[in-house]
Amino acid sequence: ASQRTARGVGLAANQIGVGLKVFVYDCPDDKGVRHVGAVCNPRLVDTPDDTRTEEGNEGCLSVPSAYARLSRAYRTEVTGQDLRGNPVKVWGTGLFARCLQHETDHLNGRLYIDRLSAEAREDALRQMAESEPAFPVVPND
Repeated sequence: ASQRTARGVGLAANQIGVGLKVFVYDCPDDKGVRHVGAVCNPRLVDTPDDTRTEEGNEGCLSVPSAYARLSRAYRTEVTGQDLRGNPVKVWGTGLFARCLQHETDHLNGRLYIDRLSAEAREDALRQMAESEPAFPVVPND
């Protein structure tokens, strides 16, 4: 519900104060196919060195109103468990691959701005400071 309300394509549990290693997604791939689901205890599968990368605009509900260009693997795979504890393997291309990488990063304590150059990170933080978030920030009590 939090992801849909914020009109995001993915959301990690720790973004909303839930201490579980799980993320949800509702995201199209590069062919427009919609992928909906959840991954518990996700692990990015190492990709070969020759994997194509794609630079794209990236934003985050944890860094509201800020966007920056960031290079990510064009295709990626995540393993983990589904909501019932069964093994799951999810792979995606394009925006969906970016989503899988972005949400797994969250669960490993990393924001997309941590992957930016110092100058680009400063610009993203400036954007956030100068903008009004689309949604009110609600403290977790």
